[in-house]
Amino acid sequence: MIAGYLSGTSLLHRIPAGMKLIALAVLSVLIVPMTDPALLAMTLAAVVTVYASFGRRGLKRIAAWRSLVPLLVVIFLLQVWAESLEAAVASVLRIAVMVLIADLVTLSTRLQDMMDALAVPLAPLARFGLDPQKVSLAVALVLRFVPVLLESWRGREEAWRARSPKRPGLVLVGAFFSGALATSDQVAEALEARGFGAPPEPPEG
Repeated sequence: MIAGYLSGTSLLHRIPAGMKLIALAVLSVLIVPMTDPALLAMTLAAVVTVYASFGRRGLKRIAAWRSLVPLLVVIFLLQVWAESLEAAVASVLRIAVMVLIADLVTLSTRLQDMMDALAVPLAPLARFGLDPQKVSLAVALVLRFVPVLLESWRGREEAWRARSPKRPGLVLVGAFFSGALATSDQVAEALEARGFGAPPEPPEG
C-alpha cells in the first residue's frame, strides 16, 4: 500500500497535503474545459517534467500507468467516430493529464498526511454519525490503491507474456481480481489490528 508514496525532499514533498489537494481540485476544474490539443500537450509535457525530476523512480512511475493505454485507445476511437480527430486527441490528453496530476499528489504525500488533510473538510459528517477519520482513511486508501492495482496488473501481464504468445485472457482478469481481493483482506486485517473499525468501548459505569 505505501508503495504508492515515493520518499523524498523535493518541493512537491514539502508542500502541505491540504494545499496539494486544493491545487488538484482547482487544476481539475481548469483542465476539464480545455479543448485545444496543443495546450493539453504542453500541460502533459510539464507534468512529465515533474515526474522526470524524481529521476528513474519518477519515470518508472509513469511507465506503471501504461496499463491505461488500451482504455485510452478505445476512448480515442470512439471520439474519432462520434466527433473528430481533434476532439479525440484532446480527450485522451485530458485524461492522461488528470490521472498523472492526481498521481503526483499520491506519490508525494504520506498516507497519514493525506488523511489529516481530508479529515478537515469531512468534519461536518460527524453530525450525521460518521467518523471523519474513517471516511478520510477510506478516501486515502482508494487513492493509494489505484497505482498499486495498476502495478499488480502490469506485473501479471508481463508474466503472462513471458510464458505465452497469446494475448492475456479472462484467466488473467480472474487472477488479478483474486489478488486484489487478497490484498484488500490483508489491508482490512492490518487496519483491524490497529483498532480501525472496532466498535467503541462502552463508558465505564
